[in-house]
Amino acid sequence: METTPQFFRHGPSPLARLFVFTLLSCILIVEDTRFHHFPQLRQSIGVIIYPLQRIAYLPANIYDQIVDFIASFYLLEENEKLRQLYLENKQQLLTLQALEVENSHLRNLLGAVREIETQTKTKAVLAEILYTPRDPFNHKITLNKGSLHQIQLGQAVIDDKGIVGQITQLYPWSSEVTLLTDKDHSVPVQVLRNNIRSIVTGTGKNNELALRFLSLNADIQPNDLLVTSGIGGVYPPGLPVAIVQRIVQDPAGDFALIISTPIAGVDRNKQVLVLSLLPQHSVDSSLETTEIESGKN
Repeated sequence: METTPQFFRHGPSPLARLFVFTLLSCILIVEDTRFHHFPQLRQSIGVIIYPLQRIAYLPANIYDQIVDFIASFYLLEENEKLRQLYLENKQQLLTLQALEVENSHLRNLLGAVREIETQTKTKAVLAEILYTPRDPFNHKITLNKGSLHQIQLGQAVIDDKGIVGQITQLYPWSSEVTLLTDKDHSVPVQVLRNNIRSIVTGTGKNNELALRFLSLNADIQPNDLLVTSGIGGVYPPGLPVAIVQRIVQDPAGDFALIISTPIAGVDRNKQVLVLSLLPQHSVDSSLETTEIESGKN
């Protein structure tokens, strides 16, 4: 076994070093426990070596910032994709809600068609509103059905609630409807509660109709329902027109001015029904068919 020559040995032996450092550790522990002189020294040393610690941590901090910077690009790209997906889903949801509302309105119109064709001698044609007036003084709308679709002047137009207006202009592929609220439009009506007949006219204001030249003691009350009387042959009888809102004295004389609100409204839907009286031979043939079927049964 080779040993280090004596002249190459320097310093105390390992055992002596162990003893010295053990003794020094015990002295430091006792001093730190009993006399508390080293905390100030540790703080001073910490202040001195703090810049060195910052320099030592600098590469790691730079690496973390680079990683965060790269990750932010991925987050921005992912957020943009999620935002676009949200907008697409939102648009689809709004479209679905609009389709549900339109589908519900079409089902109501279908029910109205069946009820009208069953109770009256009329047929109904479904039409869509193309244009609505932007001018508050223009109470007319345009439909996508015209003379080529068997639409005629004077035909009544309704929605699933009641009377909307009347066909007043006709074109091959479109037609113009004068609304109830137009000041030049009138409809023969009767009070559903007691069958008092009168004529309701437009006032030129939205959602307002008027019954004029009725005596002050006429038996008409607020919330009375006004329906078509059928007089004149334009409107089938029994269709809802308006609800009485208030009764005031006409300033022009000793008559009552009855203000009512239309039940139907083109501002609440896109489709309407155009009514027309069935030809007499169609009515007779339908009655004969019904009688034949009843006889068979």
